[in-house]
Amino acid sequence: MTLEKLIFYALSAVIIAAATMVITRRNPVHSALFLILAFVACSGIWLLAEAEFLAIVLVLVYVGAVMVLFLFVLMMLDIDIAVLRAGFIKMLPLGVVMAIAMAAELILIVGPDNFGLEKYAAPARHAADYSNTEELGSVLYTVYMYPFEIAAVILLVAIIAAIGLTMRKRPDTKYLDPANQVVVKREQRVRMVSMDAEKG
Repeated sequence: MTLEKLIFYALSAVIIAAATMVITRRNPVHSALFLILAFVACSGIWLLAEAEFLAIVLVLVYVGAVMVLFLFVLMMLDIDIAVLRAGFIKMLPLGVVMAIAMAAELILIVGPDNFGLEKYAAPARHAADYSNTEELGSVLYTVYMYPFEIAAVILLVAIIAAIGLTMRKRPDTKYLDPANQVVVKREQRVRMVSMDAEKG
């Protein structure tokens, strides 16, 4: 076994283990941290496939921006873990059915009948002046122009939703109005009280 295959299998094992922890952890923050680990391992596989730009984008965009935003949203929402644990058993049968359905779909779509190694020729060696970033940009902005724009709109909606979640009002939160604080006077805030001394 070559070193490249050994690294590939090691990274694949990390991805499978991290993805399993994402769906089995009951704490959403822990799940998000394991998802970051899965993204980092995926970027390693992109490097093995000589797709350096995709590997860098995966770390910078997903790990450095999207997942950090996701963690902040989870912490700001302050999700009650006890409520999630109470409904776990009740939703378990539905979850098992959904997992089986998704696994069957993945096997039918990404199975060996459609993506077997015998269906594709071995990739040829690239020239010395080959640029992965240039080729990716050329395909992205010509063949996949509309999907690229749709993905950008989806990310914009996600950002707007995150901002909307932070602006919700809570009844137990006190807000300050700078305009009222500027015009306030001492007589409106300080009250002198004269009390008789207690006799011991």
